[in-house]
Amino acid sequence: MNVTQDLSFLSLITNASVLVQLVMALLLGVSLTSWTYIFSKMFAIKKARTQTEEFERNFWSGGNLVDLYAAATNSRRTGRDTSGALERIFEAGMSEYHKVKSANKASLDAGAMLDGARRAMRASYQREMDLLEAHLSFLASVGSVSPYIGLFGTVWGIMNSFRGLANVQQATLAAVAPGIAEALIATAIGLFAAIPAVLAYNRYSHDIDRLAIRFETFIEEFSNILQRQSR
Repeated sequence: MNVTQDLSFLSLITNASVLVQLVMALLLGVSLTSWTYIFSKMFAIKKARTQTEEFERNFWSGGNLVDLYAAATNSRRTGRDTSGALERIFEAGMSEYHKVKSANKASLDAGAMLDGARRAMRASYQREMDLLEAHLSFLASVGSVSPYIGLFGTVWGIMNSFRGLANVQQATLAAVAPGIAEALIATAIGLFAAIPAVLAYNRYSHDIDRLAIRFETFIEEFSNILQRQSR
């Protein structure tokens, strides 16, 4: 009964050396932060996908582009968080298109209008991708570094366990088992932090890449529409 109590998870953590405890605390903090980003990113990507699908339905339903632009502009001016990334890309392109068209009423340079709209959409596209990809690098770092941090705590703990055997005349498994168990917990916590971060990073990277393809496809298709209208 005493051996089971001494080797309980909580007692192993409290009896570990100070350095191993610091490693465990660091890994737990990193794990909590990564889980925060995992859930926030999950909701953000889901929201971006829903808003993109809604705007695509409205755009390809044959509605008036001027009305869509007015709705997007009004949503931005009122500060409502209802416009999605694709709608903001569309708004940027239409806004620049109208500005260049107003500035070149005499010549009506179709190439200048189209180039300006395309550059504005590309700039907006980069801003939206930066927002979607925020904190992904942190998840990648957690997934790659956490096991090594936990391994460092394990190596340090095992080293202390074997150093303690130098003062024991007869080394037994019961004498060294608690120290090794304490050390191995650090590796377990490191894996606990790394595995969800790696899975989330791979999944979210795939989802964001799919959204990026949809954004780029829309930019090209909308550029073709503007080109036909400018003729």
